[in-house]
Amino acid sequence: MGLKSSPYRGAIALRGIGKRYGEDRVVDGLSLAISPGEFFTFLGPSGSGKTTTLMMIAGFASVDEGAIDVDGADLSAVPPQQRGFGMVFQNYAIFPHLNVFENVAFPLRARRQSEAKIRERVAWALELVQLGAFAGRYARQLSGGQQQRVAIARAIVFEPRIVLMDEPLGALDKNLRYDMQVEIKEIQRRLGMTVLYVTHDQEEAMNLSDRVAIMNRGRVEQVGSPSEVYERPANAFVGRFLGEANILEGVLERLDGDVATLRVGGLALRAVAREQVETGSRVSLFVRPERVRARSDADGNRLDGHVRRVSFLGNIVRYQVEVAPATHVVVDVQNSGRSSLTVDSPVSLGWSVEDSLVLTR
Repeated sequence: MGLKSSPYRGAIALRGIGKRYGEDRVVDGLSLAISPGEFFTFLGPSGSGKTTTLMMIAGFASVDEGAIDVDGADLSAVPPQQRGFGMVFQNYAIFPHLNVFENVAFPLRARRQSEAKIRERVAWALELVQLGAFAGRYARQLSGGQQQRVAIARAIVFEPRIVLMDEPLGALDKNLRYDMQVEIKEIQRRLGMTVLYVTHDQEEAMNLSDRVAIMNRGRVEQVGSPSEVYERPANAFVGRFLGEANILEGVLERLDGDVATLRVGGLALRAVAREQVETGSRVSLFVRPERVRARSDADGNRLDGHVRRVSFLGNIVRYQVEVAPATHVVVDVQNSGRSSLTVDSPVSLGWSVEDSLVLTR
């Protein structure tokens, strides 16, 4: 089965795809639509099904149910070498017996391109990843970051409509990882290709992606822009997985329009309810630590407590404040070097009602 011609490049539709290993449903009826030129990330903990999903799209894992459409053609039964995708693996998969030039030229030679075309395209790709002077070197002579650039150049040299990346920066140190994120995003923007990216690193996903799919146990918990999934999580799992979060369990006491009053221990707190919830329901209040201020707000939630833990995290100082027996609120304060709060210090906390949400699951 070959690929159909289409005026679109890189549009992907996953239609209820599933994958089983024995009795385990590793991917469970996943449906998504990804636009041409979109940088789309599958984010989730180990075992969430994100890599298996990518491998099914790549063709390295069979699809047990559902279909994978690319530009209107069902590729579910098409061998991986005929799908025309670029691929960047976590371990780079650089051929040690070939120099940089031949590593990057490999996809072009497999497509029986002319020698002149190969030299032109390899020079273009190496220049794009800033390795023009390294064409004659071998993998053992390259740093981890340089090997990663070779892998990216090899993935894009034949101008694929879609590039798949499976945890490509996991082996790099933090500073180099950030630099590579900037380079990957710039290359994707310049070439307009669709990128499907897999990572368990929340910061990486937020920095790179146009949209993120949060996966858990083979299912998608939420899809949205980085700001949407961070600021407005669909449930407690998403809220906890994306950075630090205060998720306080309680009971819904009253609903006034879209503002709910919750009873959390002995505290009455207000938050925005995005859906109808019955009075008396068990719910949670969600608020990010950076939205909580170490001072009271007259028009929002106000709490008094005592500092129980202080964590110095460089650009921020994180305080854990006990506001009631067995109830703690985490507060992130920009490190100004002038904070006088220490363990056991009394403190008043406050945050806007609009900065907190009611989560029903």
